[in-house]
Amino acid sequence: MNITHASFVTLPVTDQDRAKAFYTDVLGFEVTADRQMPPGRWLQAAPKGAQTVFTLSGPGMGGFTPGSAQGIMLVTTDVDAECARLAAAGITVDGPNDLPWGRMAGFQDPDGNGLMLLTEKEGV
Repeated sequence: MNITHASFVTLPVTDQDRAKAFYTDVLGFEVTADRQMPPGRWLQAAPKGAQTVFTLSGPGMGGFTPGSAQGIMLVTTDVDAECARLAAAGITVDGPNDLPWGRMAGFQDPDGNGLMLLTEKEGV
């Protein structure tokens, strides 16, 4: 097998500008692409230096249902600090909780797509 990484993950959204603001202003991602293409706007964002980007897929860009992406795992060095930052921005966060593989928390983007934060436990 010669697969090296995932190129992008599709996050279906209802309003690309609102999603762009959330992923850049709240999560701190960078926009990696924002252009018009048939049949609509191609908008991508990612954490700085990430290999995998998130396509914020709006209406007309496939048959995706906003809020249907779940369990997207974002790794952080400090889940507690990220949870405090999200809560200060008005985001409801579930956790963080200690689990055998690390410390995790969950939250949703404005469309209900489910994201997780994980600080991995060393040695696991």
